[in-house]
Amino acid sequence: MRPGDRIFKNLSTGAGIFVVALIALIGIFLLVQAIPALSANEINFLTSRIWETGDPTHLRFGILDLLLVTIYTSLVALIIAMPISLGIALFLTQYAPRRLARPFAYVVDLLAAVPSIIFGLWGILVLAPKMAPVSQWLNETLGFIPIFGTGNVFPNYSGTIFTAGVVLAVMLLPIITSLSREVFERTPTAHIEGALALGATRWEVIRTTVLPFGKAGYVGASMLGLGRALGETIALAVILYIPRGHFFDWSVFDGGATFASQIAANYAEFNNPTSAGAYIAAGLVLFVLTFAVNFAARTIIGERKAD
Repeated sequence: MRPGDRIFKNLSTGAGIFVVALIALIGIFLLVQAIPALSANEINFLTSRIWETGDPTHLRFGILDLLLVTIYTSLVALIIAMPISLGIALFLTQYAPRRLARPFAYVVDLLAAVPSIIFGLWGILVLAPKMAPVSQWLNETLGFIPIFGTGNVFPNYSGTIFTAGVVLAVMLLPIITSLSREVFERTPTAHIEGALALGATRWEVIRTTVLPFGKAGYVGASMLGLGRALGETIALAVILYIPRGHFFDWSVFDGGATFASQIAANYAEFNNPTSAGAYIAAGLVLFVLTFAVNFAARTIIGERKAD
């Protein structure tokens, strides 16, 4: 092996080990800092919905509500964003002329440069009032379905999971669209031309060649977007209304707090190590949850590639 190859191999190996070690150290730090608060907790950390950390001598905090709201909000956003992103990516790669596709793609990608606080302010001040009639119609028409039932902030539709999910979906669009577009553009030209030569329509070409080739990348992009949604902080802290004494009840018209927004909204309590440990414990759960999502994404992509 040449000296240059040996040096490059060692540097690459070291970089990989450094990343793994850094992630492990972050996890260890969160665990060590959370143990004192977990030891002082007077209720069950995993199953309780109460969050009272103002008095360090009587900590009572559980993450069940935070976990449910975090997952629910992210899933609402993903359900909205995935089909829209797929449509945009297919339009840009298969239908739009090149002179239109390039600037349109730039505009979509620029959404990723908008700060989270701007999305939050736009969502609560502009989008929420416009969506209020839609929310009310859904509640009145489909209220017999639990997810559209009367929420714990009814009739205030401004700070609900539904509003937060729509705003979060807009934030996910550039991530999922950009990665999906790159994958779809790499569909082998011979496959596309072969399908066209056999008399396939444009939609049949997409269905038989483009989508099968790019489905693993599309799933991976969606899972990456889900990871982004799970960790969103400022926008959700601005939008979500936290009702006192009312817990999450599986309606998109509920309010609540996610892990990240709860931590951001209560940073004033970090002056006490024990109280801060409660939020570090919540951050540890979010850390593990993000890892689980990424592991699931890698498993799905690996199975699709094997197929």
